[in-house]
Amino acid sequence: MTTSRVRVVAAGDRFVLPPLITAALGEEADCEVRELMLGWPLEPFGPVAEVSEASDAEDELIAALDGAEVLVTQMGPVTARVLAACPALRLVVVCRGGPVNVNLEAAGRHDVRVCFAPGRNAAATAEFTVGLLLAALRRIPQAHGLLAGQGSWDGSAYYTYEHSGVELEDLPVGLVGYGAVGSRVARVLCAFGARVMVHDPYVRGEMHGLRLASLDELLRRSQVVTLHARLTEETRGLLGARELALLPPGAVVVNAARGALLDEDALCDALENGRLGAAALDTYAREPLPADSRLRALAERVVLTPHLGGASRAVAEKAARIAAAEVGRWVRGEPLAHCLT
Repeated sequence: MTTSRVRVVAAGDRFVLPPLITAALGEEADCEVRELMLGWPLEPFGPVAEVSEASDAEDELIAALDGAEVLVTQMGPVTARVLAACPALRLVVVCRGGPVNVNLEAAGRHDVRVCFAPGRNAAATAEFTVGLLLAALRRIPQAHGLLAGQGSWDGSAYYTYEHSGVELEDLPVGLVGYGAVGSRVARVLCAFGARVMVHDPYVRGEMHGLRLASLDELLRRSQVVTLHARLTEETRGLLGARELALLPPGAVVVNAARGALLDEDALCDALENGRLGAAALDTYAREPLPADSRLRALAERVVLTPHLGGASRAVAEKAARIAAAEVGRWVRGEPLAHCLT
């Protein structure tokens, strides 16, 4: 690929820090690294030119990339303008699960390979999902608000039979999706003694003691349902009014995958009329969650967090290592592991 010292721009941010990228690159290849600090998450991402979910930093990125062959970034806006202004660039590695901040068509025209970092947040999201589930089942946020927010020790309402929590042991739990996140959640829930059922049309063969089921069967039999499917045109709105009505009375829905998998209005209807017992959500159809969202008025029945499932230090470190490994393969002329162009 190249025999000289490769020139790399590590355009990190306040999460995937530039020094993390630089250190990981040092384990993989002989690189001349130029670091650039972007503002996310202290500065929000958004659409930049024709790409989405990027930092508004085209000019800064173009300046940093002068003469560079490789860009490693999480939020850098790799737009048609950036690609046209950086003729030496040959490889872009995005430290996230998909390169939504890269114009792939323009990258192809400029003969720039584009890679990404799948699986970086699988463990973190699985752990967060279990945390949401436990918080909803045992009413932990409500109890915290009672004591820390209101200064009241009177938790007697939560000891009444109808308002007391639910244990995971022997609880029927349905997982919609059995990929990197869902399979981890299943292992944890089995360790708690839950009776786990899985719906995933792409899974075949042995499930290591787990039961495979159709979506309708899973919904009818599960007291808790957690979502782990990818968002596609087929899975958008996967759980709507019809599907939620199949759940047993008092069931709990957990979503730390993609907000659009779930019909939020139908969910609110089911919570308001008492059909569902609770919900715990980290992702939403619209983000940030609108101020007038019906979910905000359901504080006694919902646990809401602002898309934090992947917010762990290990995720940033893994992302840097996965990205650096791709740079190392490129330098050595080896096949790239996670390449789209």
